[in-house]
Amino acid sequence: MLIREMVEQHEREYLSPYASLSVESRGRDVEEEECDIRPVFQRDRDRILHSKSFRRLKDKTQVFLTPEGDHYRTRLTHTLEVSQNARTIAKALKMNEDLTEAIAMGHDLGHTPFGHAGERALNKCCMLGFKHNEQSKRVVEVLEKDGKGLNLTWEVRDGILNHQTHSMPSTLEGQIVRLSDKIAYIHHDMDDALRANILKEEDIPKELRSTLGNTTNKRLDTMIHDVITNSRDNPEIKMSDEILGAMMDLRRFMFENVYTNKIVKKEEAKAENLVENLYEYFLREYRKMPKEYLWLMTERGESKDRVVCDYVSSMSDRYAVAVFDDIYMPKSWNL
Repeated sequence: MLIREMVEQHEREYLSPYASLSVESRGRDVEEEECDIRPVFQRDRDRILHSKSFRRLKDKTQVFLTPEGDHYRTRLTHTLEVSQNARTIAKALKMNEDLTEAIAMGHDLGHTPFGHAGERALNKCCMLGFKHNEQSKRVVEVLEKDGKGLNLTWEVRDGILNHQTHSMPSTLEGQIVRLSDKIAYIHHDMDDALRANILKEEDIPKELRSTLGNTTNKRLDTMIHDVITNSRDNPEIKMSDEILGAMMDLRRFMFENVYTNKIVKKEEAKAENLVENLYEYFLREYRKMPKEYLWLMTERGESKDRVVCDYVSSMSDRYAVAVFDDIYMPKSWNL
């Protein structure tokens, strides 16, 4: 028996009846020969981990734009924290950990430079609109591997597309990632705000600290335990009304005191302007984009607006600044 088959057999015998089994996947758009070692979801996780778009996350903003200090989260460390939270929950609930991790690793691949400021800018100036969850799905289906995509399974792509609040993934593993994403950013954005002296622990409403915990780590522990307790042997992933309500109140507190804080956001207008200018420039000078993006237009018939969005959204913060500088900033010269 192949190693992959032994792992698949273990899934059938060990996982929850509500878990997604590798052998029952709805498959890939393009059929492939099976790996002798890895089931399909593990293979998807590996493809995402080795992708260029995943590596670029290390230089993309989470919340704090160009912070001074090495310990603030980036889009990559956010992704890793989502993955770890989700894997903890999946393991406790006997869900498919490989599927959970693959969705978590891929959920933000389509994010823009400068976080949600870049996303707002592209959504405003592109006539087709822009949403990072839809772009993440486009990255794995089309943009990676020079237009071939990663050919991931349906379940992973569904979880990536539907990880935001307004939608619901089809698998419980995707639902775990959807909740883990919120838990992760509420936890680590609070931690970063405390580190930056934007907030003090005593600024958090007393009733929220009483319900969730008096430290960031205790609040994280409370939320993860609550998901596990209320989802065990259950065909849905959920939190108790009390903890969910407190978590959403804490999220609202973060929007009022951190996400819209003038200190945190003082550079965002500049970032949005930079992204808009890059979009408008490459819409005019689209032939100056790398050849893999031009190929999308000439060979796949993709619209110029969409491909320019693809290129600009793929940029890291640092690369976007460098391109903007090269286009718009005057250079010294010698006769």
